Amino acid sequence: MDRQLLEKNARELVSPGRGILAADESNGTMSNRLEAVGVKPSPDARRKYRTNLFSADGYESAISGVILFDETIRQSMDDGTPIPEELSRRGILPGIKVDTGAKELANHQGEKITEGLDGLRERCAEYFSMGARFAKWRAVIRIGDGLPSPACISTNAHALARYSVICQEQGLVPIIEPEVLMDGDHDANRCQEVTSSILDATFSECEKQGVHIPGALLKPNMIIAGKGCNNQISREEVARMTVECLTKHVPHNLPGIVFLSGGQSDEDATAHLNLMNKMNAEHPWQLSYSYGRALQADALGKWAAENAEDPSSASRSAFSHRAKMNSLARSGDWNEELEI
Repeated sequence: MDRQLLEKNARELVSPGRGILAADESNGTMSNRLEAVGVKPSPDARRKYRTNLFSADGYESAISGVILFDETIRQSMDDGTPIPEELSRRGILPGIKVDTGAKELANHQGEKITEGLDGLRERCAEYFSMGARFAKWRAVIRIGDGLPSPACISTNAHALARYSVICQEQGLVPIIEPEVLMDGDHDANRCQEVTSSILDATFSECEKQGVHIPGALLKPNMIIAGKGCNNQISREEVARMTVECLTKHVPHNLPGIVFLSGGQSDEDATAHLNLMNKMNAEHPWQLSYSYGRALQADALGKWAAENAEDPSSASRSAFSHRAKMNSLARSGDWNEELEI
């Protein structure tokens, strides 16, 4: 384990004004999104959409890393340049999703365990040789009647820690993602309670298994009431409760936190991050973003609307705009007037 390299790359991913683009949708998920905007899915259609984003002018000022899917890391830009090489040329670290998806947790109906530990060491070594310098593994935690169970929390925490130490052994910065879903009618206090529990369990396992925390990043949900809850809290309350929760339950020697958007609107995801970074408090870590749909939704629609066969300047502009808005939120300098 090269601790200095891991720490260097982790700090680079949360460097001031920059964050991560999550472009690691599985083939099935990306195909569904293409179909939803009227584009026939195929490996080349997925490649064309993503390379359209990766061709945007100047987005590297706001994007420090891009999480890729296995198919994408093996694909090339239109001029034949391998995608990881193109990203590296722009000063962007290529990343890779290494889990194989969330499956039913045995004997626990309605709960999931993320799989992919089998063969992970070999996959990480291959991805590193292809240019990847960080990785992502997502655990899924659902709130419901009697959920999450202790079994769901403990098994996912163990898997996240095991994944992390294997990645670090192979030179990849692990992004640890225990996502508490927004699905359900729970209130924000219940979200905070469950988020605290999964964070405590995850970092306890990381300590037991020897994860080098200064060479890792956390990708958590924000503290938000479930979509079906009638009592939705304000943006200011989301920011305050999220920072309070993280301050109590995340090691302070972690270099950065890169939030997931988790079903929030584009603007809400930006506003919440902005408010956290405007707080009159010194956070022990960098507060950044690792957004998927919150960076891509508008860009995808414009790409399909113009001409999916040709590069779409409107799509790239939409992506660059959202990246710039979140870059400003890194320093608390975003405001709604900039969205007009």
